[in-house]
Amino acid sequence: MPRPRRSSPRPRPTVADREAGRDVELVVGPVAHGGHCVARLDGRVVFVRHALPGERVRARITEGGSRFWRADAIEVLEASPDRVPSAWPEAGPGGVGGGELAHAALPAQRRWKADVIADQLRRIARLEREVEVEAAPGDDARGGLAYRTRVELVADPEGRAGMRRFRSHDVVPLERMPLGTEAVAALADDEGVWVRRWQPGARLELVAPADGSSPVLLVDGTPWRRGRPDTRPNARRAVSEVVQVRGTEHGFRVAADGFWQVHREAPSVLAAAVLDAVGDVPGATVHDLYSGAGLFTLPLADAVGPDGRVIAAESDARAVKDARRNVHHLPQVELHLGAVDRVLTEGDAGGAGVGRADVVVLDPPRAGAGRTVVDAIADREASRVVYVACDPAALARDVGYLGERGYELASLRAFDLFPMTHHVEAVAVLRRES
Repeated sequence: MPRPRRSSPRPRPTVADREAGRDVELVVGPVAHGGHCVARLDGRVVFVRHALPGERVRARITEGGSRFWRADAIEVLEASPDRVPSAWPEAGPGGVGGGELAHAALPAQRRWKADVIADQLRRIARLEREVEVEAAPGDDARGGLAYRTRVELVADPEGRAGMRRFRSHDVVPLERMPLGTEAVAALADDEGVWVRRWQPGARLELVAPADGSSPVLLVDGTPWRRGRPDTRPNARRAVSEVVQVRGTEHGFRVAADGFWQVHREAPSVLAAAVLDAVGDVPGATVHDLYSGAGLFTLPLADAVGPDGRVIAAESDARAVKDARRNVHHLPQVELHLGAVDRVLTEGDAGGAGVGRADVVVLDPPRAGAGRTVVDAIADREASRVVYVACDPAALARDVGYLGERGYELASLRAFDLFPMTHHVEAVAVLRRES
């Protein structure tokens, strides 16, 4: 007769298990990268969300650990003068991600982001730099709301549209998304996004171009029209975008679920900042790296003129397909599909790469460019590098790498293109003397 199996011993509770859910009183310290402030409890670092520097709060530990804890401020005992009623309570403690600064006045949000950029440059790149974060046009009048032309939602187990809880796969059902533009809100109402019951787990993408052209709702990648899937062969899967840069209007056609700047003013703001940073470059050779659908490629082509060259590199095949459509009338533009470091050193099909550049513009993903790409950029011998960054830590790291190759940080502008969140965009100019 076989022996009965011995049950596995119950695992001992970890530090995280024991501490999660505990309420503590904290005096909140400075801001830190990632949307939280730093506090200390009995010598231990606690990263606190939904608080502001200088506040005294009652906080609930959400994650314990041997090195640091995470917590949410659930009661404010002594408030900062920068605290305001939350513009989006659903993004408060225990709520959805994507609105972690909704309890801070807009000027305080921008100071927060400026402090983070300056701190990352100081810690990682060993550079002292005062930073000012500029508001996008119209944001102050709108209270920092109604700026997103693209909103992604997911259906909860009951089919209600919502967003995921912060650091969780759980979905919080919503009845509104106040960061979406008026056109996004109208699209949601027209298609019954908030009242319809969707397939649990369905992914909803609402896209409403800033110029007022026709919006698109995608459900799990399928276009919807008038409350049902649009199965026609010619169903719209792309949108038109118009960007004004220095008085010139540039037209783009991009996949509805492809990458495009989400703030209604971001394409114009960033393109203008890039052109300012590039300077006067008729006849020059400019490398446009991580070029996407061509947001910077078209204005750069105008800047270099018919006697110049813009060499664009992008690894996403769909984005390059969009870019080919957008730049087909510009013979001075070369598009290369492939990883940026390989395009720089080998070209599309192997060989000597794409040659030298007078100026390099790069807009890498959140992880930044990294050492390999930075070295390949430095080998192009450009006198100027214009770096568009959405992550202060990655920017500081890559500025440090460029510094090792003889480039100095000449200027930096920062833009608040994600109000109510800790995210911020920056345009850095690095120069190397010949």
